[in-house]
Amino acid sequence: MNHIKTSIAASLALATLFIALPVFSAVSNTKEINQHTGSGDPVAGKTKSQICQGCHGVKGNSSDELMPKLAGQYKKYLIKQMNNYLAGLRSHEIMNGMSSPLSDQDIADIAAYFADQEIMKGRGWTNDEKGKEIYTKGGKEEMVMTCLHCHGERGKGLHQSIAMYPVIGGQHKSYLIKQMIDFKEDYRINSPSIIMNKIARSMSDEEIEAVSEYLSVQ
Repeated sequence: MNHIKTSIAASLALATLFIALPVFSAVSNTKEINQHTGSGDPVAGKTKSQICQGCHGVKGNSSDELMPKLAGQYKKYLIKQMNNYLAGLRSHEIMNGMSSPLSDQDIADIAAYFADQEIMKGRGWTNDEKGKEIYTKGGKEEMVMTCLHCHGERGKGLHQSIAMYPVIGGQHKSYLIKQMIDFKEDYRINSPSIIMNKIARSMSDEEIEAVSEYLSVQ
């Protein structure tokens, strides 16, 4: 019971913090897309990313539901994830091995290439409004914190200066569900202040599926 109260208190504290943050518009033009890249050479990254393209697609739009789309993702977020794989803070049977031979410059260039692509898009339709309700307003009874204030409108990110919270709108539904379950079961623990673990534990499997469905069509 104390564990539940602590998780709820932490979620409410973070909700109060982020309620004051402005919600930035989704990335919509070339200039804004390029702002995702920061340092790193996307031209060099195109060649270096060939080792990634078999799973993630030539432009970061994977066809495999369990392989995440990387197109238009924040460069800093991609670099963080790669470094987390290198440090063993995040585990994947393929990614831990694929990241090991890459230099810091390789990682920066590859991240810049994928960040420079047109932002990922979903399939564009859904009949389920529950996921949208949870994403935009949270769950009052379940103390589910709203996703909007970290991931922006329709999951398209807040701003490239707040890259710790990734673009998730348009991502594969199956991938989103798996990540939420991994957070819920503490298999993945690399979100800022482990906030995603706290949020995922407060959500039912049905709520996780509903939010993932909503995001996957954006």
